[in-house]
Amino acid sequence: MEKAVRTAALVLYLWTVFVQFSRTSGLGINELLYFRVISPDDIRYIFSAAPAKDFGGQFTSSYDEIFLVPADPADGCSDLTNSEIFQGQVILVERGGCSFVQKARHVEEAGGKAVLIADNAVDNDSQFLDMVNDGSTARPSIPALFLLGRDGMMIRRSLQRQALPWAVISIPVNVSSLASFPLKQPPWTLW
Repeated sequence: MEKAVRTAALVLYLWTVFVQFSRTSGLGINELLYFRVISPDDIRYIFSAAPAKDFGGQFTSSYDEIFLVPADPADGCSDLTNSEIFQGQVILVERGGCSFVQKARHVEEAGGKAVLIADNAVDNDSQFLDMVNDGSTARPSIPALFLLGRDGMMIRRSLQRQALPWAVISIPVNVSSLASFPLKQPPWTLW
């Protein structure tokens, strides 16, 4: 009986989280993609990201351990100076300076497997933006995802504090199979 009550409470809690999230973000839980930071430990959470609306590819494989490498320059709008470590990795860039499509193309040309574009509004912890095509004909084929500004800032800050060139992540993560999903989300993010 006690186990059934706990399970019912968890289901109710998850539904409440979903409803609140849908109201604040405008996106449903199935419209987001999730990734887990494995290392460093201080940001070992499950993060959500919104896929681009009309450009970029989809993940055809699941990556249990892949690097999340911050771009240099951070906005990814010009030639990337640390491209030697981009080959086959997920690249973190910041919004601003050029279109989402241009950022994704620069990452793809540097050998990145996917791009996470973090909002440049570092206080944004709940509003996903729709990333749309900029009208150019050369569209990137790698997955392009929008990351909340606070999440991007916290990831970058952790890597800078520890002088690490990358985080280790798994992407995508199926959160519907995780009973403890609400407990593994970043504490600074509104859920």
